[in-house]
Amino acid sequence: MSSGPAKSASGPVSLPVKGMHCASCVGRVEKAIGAVPGVGSVAVNLATEQASVSFLGPANLEGVIEAINKAGYASVLTTAQFSIDKMSCDACVKTVEEAFRSVEGVVEARVNLATGAGSVRFVSGATTAAAIARAATEAGYPTREIKPDAGAGAQEHEHQHDHGDWGDLTRATLLALVLMAPVVALEMGSHIFPAVHMFVMDRIGVETSRIIEFALTALILFGPGWRFFKSGIPALLRGAPEMNALVALGSGAAFAYSTLATFAPSLFPVGTNDVYFESAAVIVTLILVGRTLEARAKGRAGAAIQRLIGLKAQSAFVLRDGAAVETPLDDVVVGDVVRVRPGEKIPVDGKVVEGSSFVDESMLTGEPQPVAKGVGADVVGATINTTGSFSFKVTKTGADTALARIIRMVEQAQGAKLPIQALVDKVTGWFVPAVIAVALLTFALWLLFGPAPALSHALVAMVAVLIIACPCAMGLATPISILVGTGRGAELGVLFRKGAALQELSSVKAMALDKTGTITRGVPELVDFLPAPGFSRAEALALVAAVEARSEHPVAAAIAAAAVKEGLRVPPAEGFSARPGLGVEANVDGRHVAIGADRFMAALGVDAGPFAEAAARFGAQAQSPLYAAIDGKLAALIVVADPVADGARAAVAALHAEGLKLVMVTGDNKKTAAAIAKAVGVEDVIAEVLPEGKVEAVREIKARYGATGFVGDGINDAPALAAADVGLAIGAGTDVAIEAADVVLSGRDLGAAASAVALSRATMRNIKENLFWAFAYNVVLIPVAAGALYPAFGILLSPMLAAGAMAFSSVFVVLNALRLRRFAPAKT
Repeated sequence: MSSGPAKSASGPVSLPVKGMHCASCVGRVEKAIGAVPGVGSVAVNLATEQASVSFLGPANLEGVIEAINKAGYASVLTTAQFSIDKMSCDACVKTVEEAFRSVEGVVEARVNLATGAGSVRFVSGATTAAAIARAATEAGYPTREIKPDAGAGAQEHEHQHDHGDWGDLTRATLLALVLMAPVVALEMGSHIFPAVHMFVMDRIGVETSRIIEFALTALILFGPGWRFFKSGIPALLRGAPEMNALVALGSGAAFAYSTLATFAPSLFPVGTNDVYFESAAVIVTLILVGRTLEARAKGRAGAAIQRLIGLKAQSAFVLRDGAAVETPLDDVVVGDVVRVRPGEKIPVDGKVVEGSSFVDESMLTGEPQPVAKGVGADVVGATINTTGSFSFKVTKTGADTALARIIRMVEQAQGAKLPIQALVDKVTGWFVPAVIAVALLTFALWLLFGPAPALSHALVAMVAVLIIACPCAMGLATPISILVGTGRGAELGVLFRKGAALQELSSVKAMALDKTGTITRGVPELVDFLPAPGFSRAEALALVAAVEARSEHPVAAAIAAAAVKEGLRVPPAEGFSARPGLGVEANVDGRHVAIGADRFMAALGVDAGPFAEAAARFGAQAQSPLYAAIDGKLAALIVVADPVADGARAAVAALHAEGLKLVMVTGDNKKTAAAIAKAVGVEDVIAEVLPEGKVEAVREIKARYGATGFVGDGINDAPALAAADVGLAIGAGTDVAIEAADVVLSGRDLGAAASAVALSRATMRNIKENLFWAFAYNVVLIPVAAGALYPAFGILLSPMLAAGAMAFSSVFVVLNALRLRRFAPAKT
């Protein structure tokens, strides 16, 4: 993520300001903005909710926005997504980012080479998405905005456009190969095969042969190869040279030298008027071959997002006047009732209102076992109905559906820049200019000190240096691995909401695990109810259920359900009050009923001692004892069990296999928590933690072990998810938890957390391998191209070999990243 430098203001900048209600608000905002260095004048309009700011010099928009936010108001920034063509290396990325940031009002810009996409945050009153796209287009990179409401159709169009680019490259490459073959046959064949040499000398003639080579090479350079000159030369003239500029300089220099040697040989010293048409032709052709292979491989790298888009249904059978009418998906609205038949794809998200079935949700959770769905159950768009037929009421459509949300998460992660990219950006910022400087120095040294013919040697060495240098590989090293890694994660139900989490998760040393809904199923059951002397079971359970019926806690639901199942009359409760971390209380039929942990009983002055032995016995069996007090007297011991989730033990073993220290964090009492931890193999427990105490527990774990992740699924887990170095939310949990997390595990089991850690580490290894190759390649081969081996071994690298090596380096990086598609999580 890149923040732009301050910009020179051409006039007042208008910024939106939200949250103002009166004239005093206006005054506070004006005062806050006026205090920002560089602000000349400010006028805030309450009616339009706009601040007009003039600057004395460079516009400090970032400072103004920060001042507005600190004053307690919000300056809402607009985010626009762009599709960018013609980028070939990291220098292109830097040029586009600088073009974006040069637009007045742009606060932040980031561009991804692998996806060909850019994300820009800007002040809507200061500029527009069209102006931002125009700036990048004028910099030489055709750019268009991707509308936020375009949906899957636009994404499919982008995919088709990318496929079209690959098709254009393929056609250009084939044409270049056809034109190149005679050039190589005439020039190189004459040097290698005596028969060819004699044929050229006797039948064609040297001059005619050179003219043929000139014509064919010109067709290559100004036909299929024109893309390098069209992009590279303007970039060179702008002072922002990139990969295309190196290719254009190298092949152009070889072609120009050869052209002069062919048509004006007298300009050259005797023995130096050799021609290098074959080098120019082969350079362009090999690089086109490399670009074609790279484009095809990149298309495969982004296949995961296309598979997600392909899951979307095209229509739905909406009930209209009692009949199921096939309706385009774009016309389905919230509140419609949709009929789903056996074998059909569920079109959008909703809630079952009639019928029942089993639904294959493997696209969402990665779990192959179909899930039972009845009235009241939630269904998700793009999942598959298997056996029965049912109707559901639409609750979410379009961009609000789970599938659309998953696609957005994957796209955001794929477009992210990891912290490790900062080093690459620094190097590539000066790389291409440095290569040009090295090439010119190489030419000068060979010309001055090289053996005869010095001019020819100087040209060969200079062209080899220009061609072999490959910022493409460096630019692709990180984003292509992110693209493949996050795509593979999506297939496994691991969604990286924040790109940086991909790197941070790889270095965690410990994982804090919430108990309920993470290690356990999160659906408690009432397993025993022991009344105290003087209370009947039916009476006490009915009163307790009356209070718990007012609570939304899963334990409360289990108790209330048990009373209903036993046919008890549950009276209404009044004055209900929840005591976070302790329990609940209310009045039922004129009697005060309190339910909670032993610490709640102690706070109420109720002695829970009579049940101490039974509570300890149940606690040792991983069952949670709760207490009920009626009118201040101990009334019952309530035993609730939340069964350990299927696969929890295997998931814990997989996390241990990644070398992580595991700590269970729970509000349960210590004995119950210890029993559950022992059952699944977690070695450390922090129990009896109030919701607000989970943040402190995470900090304690971080202090003890280092970088820490937290896995949770509930509303009360959100602060801990945010406090951890990496927060992982079980996707079946609440929206609040998911929004606070860095990683969303769309499956319902803890095993996805182990997969996430393993995938992040595999991706970071892959990135480091790519970076090592990209840097080592240039460090080793640029000196070789310059002629470092010539004094000792008489070896001077051919520009044609340089072109092949350069093309291979980019393809190697992409192919190495594609290995992540075969990543398989540990079996849980």
